[in-house]
Amino acid sequence: MRQPKIFTTLKTYDRSQFIDDLIAGITVAMVAMPLSLAIAIASGAAPETGLVTAIVAGFLISFFGGSRFQIGGPTGAFIVVVFSVIADHGYDGLVLATFMAGIILVIAGYFRAGRLISYVPEAVVSGFTIGIAIVIATSQIPDFLGLSIEHLPAEFLEKIPELWEGREGFQLPAFAVALLTLGLIAVFLRFFPRFPGLIIAVGAGSALVYFAGLPVDTLGSRFGELPNRLPLPKLPALSYSDIIELLPSAFVIAFLAGVESLLSAMVADRMSTGHHRPNAELLAQGIANLGSSLFAGLPATGAIARTATNIRAGGKTPVAGIVHALVILLVMLLAAPLAGYLAMPALAALLMITAWNMSEPKKWGDYAKAPNSDRFLLLLTMALTVVVDLTVAIGVGVALGLAFELRKTGKADNGR
Repeated sequence: MRQPKIFTTLKTYDRSQFIDDLIAGITVAMVAMPLSLAIAIASGAAPETGLVTAIVAGFLISFFGGSRFQIGGPTGAFIVVVFSVIADHGYDGLVLATFMAGIILVIAGYFRAGRLISYVPEAVVSGFTIGIAIVIATSQIPDFLGLSIEHLPAEFLEKIPELWEGREGFQLPAFAVALLTLGLIAVFLRFFPRFPGLIIAVGAGSALVYFAGLPVDTLGSRFGELPNRLPLPKLPALSYSDIIELLPSAFVIAFLAGVESLLSAMVADRMSTGHHRPNAELLAQGIANLGSSLFAGLPATGAIARTATNIRAGGKTPVAGIVHALVILLVMLLAAPLAGYLAMPALAALLMITAWNMSEPKKWGDYAKAPNSDRFLLLLTMALTVVVDLTVAIGVGVALGLAFELRKTGKADNGR
């Protein structure tokens, strides 16, 4: 079924559900705003593109999606591929790749490919997710430690020597702000999970910088004042050569958006005993990425952490996701200049926590006990993601996973 979930839920919608959705939507918006800014910056894009993506794609994913609880927007999974596309093709190239990925996802949803993504080996998904987490964490070291590095290379093996050479630029105030933010986030996540701890922690670290007059970079000092309105929509520049050149990146973006959104929807189902519609979800991801690209936003997908926050905050229907997008829009329109005071080490700490959570440390024990083929697949995919390229990692991982599965099937048939 490809019908959006919102049309089902609105049949029995009432005032009580709206109040629950309103509270949950506001709560999730408080979590999404600093994350969206941090993800955009880490991706090599302007910070406001993160907010634009959370607003436009977040609204469209909730309106057209196949899950009651899905919250969409920019996610850490895209940082590696987005950074690479921007470095190689500029921001206009990223917008075109996102537009193409949207078309791919719409076609996949229309032809009911939602179930096919579930056949991607879990070891491959875990491998590239951990690899992405490693890349994100290393990219945040300069801001976390206050290092003065003018240009950090995109390639991991070139990045490590550059970080080591820049160690003498360590700044204690920046490190202290990062540690304070990191500690507060951990406390809120552990003891007060219903509170919007991310924005409180980032706000506390940034307030320390402002009131103590610490020599620490802020979002405003590095990027200037954020715009207080959405850009006008426009089609990306289309050319045959650019389309051919960006097609592999578009497929990777579409693959990541499809996998992460369906994983997020499955997590939401387990937390709520609900049932998502995978093909409607793929269609929604396609529409959302088309919409985001028209407003020059980033790639988007369902965000597991924000979706879980929505459920814990009491969200009942996709209206909560729509409220989340509208609240971020309202903040952008009325309070965009305040974002300039956010401290870069505080945002780096936020992404460090994001990277840690992406790596899912609770599952490391299970990975160690997995069959040799799964462990090999996970480690290979992780290594290729870190030192080579995400496109290569996914291609090799899926191909080898299929080969291992066929080998198991062949042995089973021979044993009969």
